[in-house]
Parts: sequence; C-alpha cells; structure tokens
Amino acid sequence: MAAANVVPVAYQGNTSASVPDWLNKGDNAWQMISATLVGLQSVPGLVILYGGIVKKKWAVNSAFMAFYAFAAVLLCWVTWAYKMSFGDKLLPFWGKAGPALGQKFLIRQARLPETTQYYNNGEVETAVAAPFYPMASMVYFQAVFAAITLILIAGSLLGRMNIKAWMLFVPLWLTFSYTVGAFSLWGGGFLFHWGVMDYSGGYVIHLSAGIAGFTAAYWVGPRATKDRERFPPNNVLLMLAGAGILWMGWAGFNGGDPYTANIDSSMAVLNTNICAATSLLVWTCLDVIFFKKPSVIGAVQGMITGLVCITPGAGLVQGWAAITMGILSGSIPWFTMMIIHKRWPLLQKVDDTLGVFHTHAVAGLLGGATTGLFAEPELCALFLPVTNSRGAFYGGSGGIQFLKQLVGASFIIGWNVVVTSIICLVIRLVIPLRMSEEQLLIGDDAVHGEEAYALWGDGETYDSTKHGWYSDDTLHQKTSSTGATQVV
Repeated sequence: MAAANVVPVAYQGNTSASVPDWLNKGDNAWQMISATLVGLQSVPGLVILYGGIVKKKWAVNSAFMAFYAFAAVLLCWVTWAYKMSFGDKLLPFWGKAGPALGQKFLIRQARLPETTQYYNNGEVETAVAAPFYPMASMVYFQAVFAAITLILIAGSLLGRMNIKAWMLFVPLWLTFSYTVGAFSLWGGGFLFHWGVMDYSGGYVIHLSAGIAGFTAAYWVGPRATKDRERFPPNNVLLMLAGAGILWMGWAGFNGGDPYTANIDSSMAVLNTNICAATSLLVWTCLDVIFFKKPSVIGAVQGMITGLVCITPGAGLVQGWAAITMGILSGSIPWFTMMIIHKRWPLLQKVDDTLGVFHTHAVAGLLGGATTGLFAEPELCALFLPVTNSRGAFYGGSGGIQFLKQLVGASFIIGWNVVVTSIICLVIRLVIPLRMSEEQLLIGDDAVHGEEAYALWGDGETYDSTKHGWYSDDTLHQKTSSTGATQVV
C-alpha cells in the first residue's frame, strides 16, 4: 500500500536539467495544448471560415488576411509586444517593450511581473503569478490570443482592404492597441488592480476587435456596391468546418486561462459549451420565428456570440448563469444585427463585412456586463487576485463590480476608436487603405494572381451549359436574403 503513494519518477522534479523542481508536467502539457487549440481556431479555423463565408472572388484574399496576420503577430509578439503586454510596468496601462527570445528568459519559471496585488495598507494580497511551467509556454499561449484578435478585426474588412495596407495595420495595431488592453486588464495594469473582471478576453480580445474592426471599416470604406448588394457564401460547408474548429478550440481559449489544469479550468470549459449551445439555439429560433426558416450562417453567428459572451466570465459563473448568458447572447446581438442595424444610419454607412461589431463588440460588452452581475464569490476566489470579488447578484460589493465592468469597457472602446483611427490615417499617408476599382471588380485574381477554385479543366473551352456556375453572380435566382445573411 505504501508504494501507491510514491510519485512516479517521470513526475518528480530534478530528474534532469530539463525537469526542474518547479515544473508541473500536467500544467505544462495543458497550457501547450490550450495554446495549440487557440492557434487552431485561427489556422485553419478562421482561415477556412473566412474563405468559405465570402463571395468566391474574395475567398483567397479573405483566407490570406487571416493567414498573414497569424504569422506577423507571432513574430512581432516575441520581438517586442509580449513584454509590452505582460512585462514590467512602463505606464499604468502599458508595459516596457523588449524581446522574449533569450534562452535564460524562456526556460525559467513563468512569471507575470506586474500582477502583485496589495491591500490598502501596503501588504501583499496576492503574490506575483508563477505558473508551474516555463516562460516559453506562457509566451506562446499569449501569442495565439493576440493573433486571433487581429484575425477577428479582419472580418470587418474583407472584400476591399488593400492587402498591403493590412500588412502594415497588423503590427501597428498589435503594438499600440492590443498591448494596452492586455496589460491594463491582464498584465498588472490599472484595470487589473482595480478588479475589472475579464476571465479570458471578452474585453481584451472581443470588445477591442469589434470596435477596432468597425472603426477601421469606416476609414477603409465600403466594398464595391455590387458586393454589398449581393455577397453569397461560396462554400457553406467549408464555413461550418471552420466554425466547428472555432467552437472546439474555445476549450483552450477559456480552459487555459487559469494558467493551470485546475477545477476552475474545468468549469470554464463546461460553461463555454453550455453558453455557445444555448446561444446558437436561441438565434436559430429567432430566425425561424421572424424569417420562417433557419439560417446556417445565423446559427454560426449565434454560436460565436455565445462563445464571446461567456468568455469574460467563463470560470466565474455557475451553469445556470451560463444558460442565461446564452439566452441573452443569442437574442440581443440578433436584435442589434437584424433590427437596429437597419434603422441606424451609422451602422448602415459603415460596411462591417461579417458583422463583427455585433458578434464581438456587442456580445463582448454583454458578457463583461453580465459577468459583473453573475460572478459567483467562491469561483471568483479560485481565480481573481482581488479578494472578495463578486457579481451584483450576490450582494455586497457586487454593485460596484458591475460599474467597474462598464468603466473597463468604456476604456477599451475609447482607446480603440482613437488609436485605430490614428493608425488608419497614418497608413493612408503611405498607401491607399482600399483596393483599386479594378481589383474590387475582379477580386482574387487581380490581387493575388490566384483563384480559390478551378471550375473547369486546363485547356478546356468554357461551355456555359457545363460551367455556368463559374461566376457567383450568374445563374443564381435572385431571392431576398434572410437571417444573418443580410449582413454578410
């Protein structure tokens, strides 16, 4: 019986130079798996979702915008942006820039230097976070979060942004916007110490992406008139495959944010799926009630709003709250997209290609606000550095928490509107933000010299009786769009 209590050699510390005594192999494995799951959400998840949900002539360009952003962010991240987000404090909302490339830095135990939380009398309330794995795991985990944020912004700009302007936009926005939100809320900035709750990026990722995407869409300008009037998906099944990868990858998105494989991680994964499923079903039911048929694109939008809404509170709320948040995320963004969008001139003027404002900004703000209502004290104690945190539903300081959530959202919104506008105006001085009219007319072939599908054989003469489906604007019955397809 005594032998059963012996820790296997493989899990003991100091067994070799590569297994220091602080390393927990289970935590390290989960963190790297979580990072990989989040990476898969982008590549291939959003790459093929974007490639399938747009008009055929934009499939290559849309997929490539995501593909490029993933690579560009990762290189910028390790070169300077990681430490701006999680390094030593430079300003209350920004860390000091520096590389995360050196061997000594990457193989030491992970630490988030500015996360110490103090009582009013100066005593330490919660010490520096020190997960039981190396900095290399932390740097990569945070890198894929940064990358997906830029890819979400791309969803607002598909079908007309100059690809060269996008190549400049990605590193600039990462540097001057993402790092500010990440440091302020996660890396030990002023909102973190004040106690604003953002479990896994409802504000840092989704609200910022939705607002930045909408703002950038305003400056870039709209798609060609013909594209705005009719923009059918070129491959709905491919779109669903990307959506499925996005959904399943969210287990790493929310399950990896306790920085350990603990019970709070399990709660986060379960709540994530509960809310996403609820939201998808509510959105679909609303489509059936008001448009008489279920929209597949609408179901994907509902799935996304559920995933976004639960993100800021994934490990902080109970299961019943996850269902409630799913009901709200399946209905309120549906209402803003289907009703308010048609009646508000500003929303009509700005061409937000995939409705990222509704699916990420509205849903992210909704999630942050409802987290301020439903965050359960015992679950908060498992995760949050500010003691006695709770949602308004549980009394005490909860009412103040709800107000903190709104202030945190206001900061993210304001910063992104201003900084994204400045970035776009600066880029516009160097290169046009929007494609030329010829490129807008032709699409992928003009922009990349490539097309998504070869629809007749090499050397084969075009025959309209055989190849009539070549163009996504020919031989289609002109029916009115229903459901979420009205905005995509």
